[in-house]
Parts: sequence; C-alpha cells; structure tokens
Amino acid sequence: MIARYAILIFLILGILAIPVGAYLLCRWLLPKRYGRWVGGVIAAFLVGLIPYGVYVGFEELVVRQIEYVSSDLPESFDGYRIVQFSDAHVGTYKGERLALLRQLVDSINSQHADAIVFTGDLENLHPDELKDKITILSQLKAPDGVYSILGNHDYSVYLDCDENEKERYARITQQYERQMRWQLLMNEHHSIYRDSDSIVIAGMENWGSMKRMPRRGDVKKTLAGVSPSSFVVMLQHDPSCWREKILPECHAQLTLSGHTHGGQFSVFGWSPVAFSYDEWKGTTYEGTRALHVSVGAGGLIPFRLNMPREIVVITLKKK
Repeated sequence: MIARYAILIFLILGILAIPVGAYLLCRWLLPKRYGRWVGGVIAAFLVGLIPYGVYVGFEELVVRQIEYVSSDLPESFDGYRIVQFSDAHVGTYKGERLALLRQLVDSINSQHADAIVFTGDLENLHPDELKDKITILSQLKAPDGVYSILGNHDYSVYLDCDENEKERYARITQQYERQMRWQLLMNEHHSIYRDSDSIVIAGMENWGSMKRMPRRGDVKKTLAGVSPSSFVVMLQHDPSCWREKILPECHAQLTLSGHTHGGQFSVFGWSPVAFSYDEWKGTTYEGTRALHVSVGAGGLIPFRLNMPREIVVITLKKK
C-alpha cells in the first residue's frame, strides 16, 4: 500500500505536513512577534527543498571508492575490482530521465572493473517498467560478467493482484534480467577463477527482518558445496540479513547490500532510516568480516537531498 502511493504520501508530507508543523512549532516556541515570521521562512524553505531534490539532487551521481582487505583473499585476486550498484528503480526513469539511466550505465562501464554486481530492486512495481530499459541495461559489460539478485520490489509484492499473478510477474522480471545477459543468482553462487585460485560471488534471494519483506533467502542453499576456506562475496538486498542470517550461518567475508537508499536525504550525516536499520549506509565491520550498504542509484520517488545516487567501486586487497 505504501509503495503504491509513495509519491502522494511524499507530496503530502513535503508540501503540507512538515512545513505546517515547522511553522506551528515556531509560533509556539518563539515570541509572538518573531514566531510567525521565522515559521513562515522555515516553512517556505522546506517547501523549496522539494523541487531542488527532484530536479537537482536526484540528478547527482557519485562514484565511491572503497577497499576491503582480507587475509583470506587469494593472491591472484589482489587488486580485483567490483562495481556495485543497487536500487535502480528504473520505472522512475521516464522521458528525459532516461538520460540519467544512460549516464549510470556509462559511469559503471567507465570504471573498467573486473565484475559488476547489482544488489536488487530493479523495478518499482511492475516488470513492464523494464521493457524500454532492456537495451540500455544490456550495455553493462565486465570481463567476469554482471551478477544480480532480486530486491523486495522485484517480486511484484506491491501489486494489487493475487499471489499467482505476483509470481507470474516476478518470473517476467527474472526473464528480463537474463535477457540482458545478467547472471541472476537466486540462492546460488558462481566461482570466478584466476589460474588455480578462485573467489565466489554468492547471491541470496531477499530476506528482511521486517515481516512485510519477502523472506526467500537461504544461506545454506546459496553456499551449498562452497568450501569454508573459499573467499565469498555475498550479495543480499536487505542489510538486516547480515546480522540475522549471514554472520551466524556462514563464513562470507564481504556482504554487499542496498535497500535503504540512505533514506534519500540526510541532515548532518543522519537520516530517519536509521530508526529502522542499524546498518543503513557505508561499511560496517564485525571482526574481519564486513557489510557494505549502498545508498542506491535511483528511487521509487525521484528525490534526493544530501544523499546522491551512487555507484561503488570495491577493490579487494590481500592482507
């Protein structure tokens, strides 16, 4: 329900509820002769942030560089580079915004990484959103391939139809990803070789700690047959799975997630999404094991404020 009416809810909050609330708060806290004026200025400023976030903030794209150092990494993969992008929500890229999707693809390819991974939420609500984007997204190329997993939106769970129809639509989404020559991993893994060395790219289906999220991820199935001595890059859309399932159930050294969008805005480095997720942006370590959460490359709502769209270049280093 929230996903279907997200833009309407956003406009009500951004144009009405939050500015009016700020105005009334100023009237209540400040002396009469100042409260009305200060409240009006603040309310107008807050309303003005909406077009800025839609037309300026959403168009910004940054490339973040991070390193992950591990003694478990085989020597042959020292310096191996992976580009992660997440939460593309390509249904938002309509009309003139298609240029932003092309920019995203070009920026990813220009990193000349060894592999590309997508950590879920390709669509907003319906697989039809992908039809006119397939040609663009098919242009993603890397020597060792493009790997993807499904996010909660990719299961069509927010459509107003029965479960059989949702399953049918989800299969169409999966078909489109394979048509783009992405290697979709659904509780599966793939090994990449350099001479006699190898690393594993593992992809779980979505698993979220919130009960309304799809819970189809299976750690043991994903890593079936993988040696405990292998170096594993785990792809999981929802970062809450890291502490709930991945850390206690397997040895995966590095986990890459998305889902949170970083709240799509922040104030002095803080976002309200922190109320829902302990790990919602950047890299977190638990001993030598790490989780990196990307703030995403799109959004169901085309708005970003102090939380730009991003792609992440991860360089693996041997300790």
